[in-house]
Amino acid sequence: MSFNEIFPNYPKGWRSLTLGELAKESGGSIQTGPFGSQLHASDYVECGIPSIMPKNISVDGVLKDEIAQIKPEDAERLAKYKVRLGDVVYSRRGDVEKCCLITEKEDGWLCGTGCLRVRISAENLLQQYIHAYLCHPAVRDWVVRHAIGATMPNLNTSILSALPVLIPSTKEMQRIVEIWSTVSKKITLNTQINQTLEQMAQALFKSWFVDFDPVIDNTLEAGNPIPEPLAERATRRQAMWAAGSEKTPARLPAETRQLFPDRFEEDKKLGWVPVGWGGSQMGSEFHVVMGQAPPGSSYNSEGCGLPFFQGRGEFGFRYPNKRLYCSEPKRLAEPGSTLISVRAPVGDVNMAIEKCCIGRGLAALLHKSNCAGYTYYLIGRLYPEFKVFDSEGTVFGSINQKNLKSMPCIAPSKELVRCFEESVSPLDNEILNLSQNNISLAQLRDILLPKLLSGELQLPEAEAAVETALESEPA
Repeated sequence: MSFNEIFPNYPKGWRSLTLGELAKESGGSIQTGPFGSQLHASDYVECGIPSIMPKNISVDGVLKDEIAQIKPEDAERLAKYKVRLGDVVYSRRGDVEKCCLITEKEDGWLCGTGCLRVRISAENLLQQYIHAYLCHPAVRDWVVRHAIGATMPNLNTSILSALPVLIPSTKEMQRIVEIWSTVSKKITLNTQINQTLEQMAQALFKSWFVDFDPVIDNTLEAGNPIPEPLAERATRRQAMWAAGSEKTPARLPAETRQLFPDRFEEDKKLGWVPVGWGGSQMGSEFHVVMGQAPPGSSYNSEGCGLPFFQGRGEFGFRYPNKRLYCSEPKRLAEPGSTLISVRAPVGDVNMAIEKCCIGRGLAALLHKSNCAGYTYYLIGRLYPEFKVFDSEGTVFGSINQKNLKSMPCIAPSKELVRCFEESVSPLDNEILNLSQNNISLAQLRDILLPKLLSGELQLPEAEAAVETALESEPA
């Protein structure tokens, strides 16, 4: 094939063929994962062989959180669907442009239901290059355009087999992979740091607003009764303070402790909560904006208008990472608002990094104290409750405005909410800085690759751009 549909002006000396031809000549294959009839809900276990699902796929690797697992004997029964080092796994439906590269950590896992596996049986360099190529924005657009179905796009082996591929010389391939890998590793490192920072903030939120540790301490000190459901935790805290070990956390400052009550009361819907914190609903504590679909003609990818999110596979770590724009927005989310997917998949949570337009698949919430961090951590904690409404929506499940606003929630004082916000703001600010850095790095990666593939940019220039970007510290 002398013509490449995606990159018609590719550099001289490069090969152009289809992904199916490349797989065949290397002795590889393009194969779907097992169908539902081969792997049932009852086959999943808490500890076993991980099975990669569409929700686990990201450009920068397999997302391990909440990954499904199957028994070893089922993995052997379905051995032909196992993945190995260098495979690329695609989502077969929904967000079909997503694909991830299998590393040594995932070698031997299962290509799960709803996925496709691309296997190029060649040296690791070519496999890494193919993944970088498949993540190129123009290639991803080709996949989306050729997917079947308007409402729920679907991908199959025939479509992927027909995808045009460019293969450079080994030397050029090596340097392209080095550029891609250098930027990707920095993005991964930033994400790992962010995950640790968020875990620290989540731990503080849990201590204050889920386990009520400061209230338990105040209640014990005041000699007030401890409710039976909290008695065991209160006993442990008494023993912890009495032991005074190095692992015992420092007591909160007096001015912070006085913001917490010193007794509990029983709420009909929430159970035992600190005095004064019960009897409220989401609609009373939060500003709530339900998304609305803008005119289809206003959607664009050229940057005209505001960023536009619909909740369909757009959520990344904390902030959405896939972007359209809308020139005629109907419903807006302010920066720092927590975004919740209210249609399938119901209950996914992200945060608006800037003012944006939200479609029908999303709602935006912000605590009436305007504390973005408190909103985000509270909504994240309510994730299981969102699932309650699945059966009350459409065939895909949904949450409507009435459901959302009527959900019971704790109502600590605004002074305490602001105190929590001040406590976690250094962590949240660092998460924001690193996330913005990741956005810039991903944009650089997406800009450099097409220019390299088209011959518009030479490798030394691309390498210099990457070096400059990595030397620049986040603001």
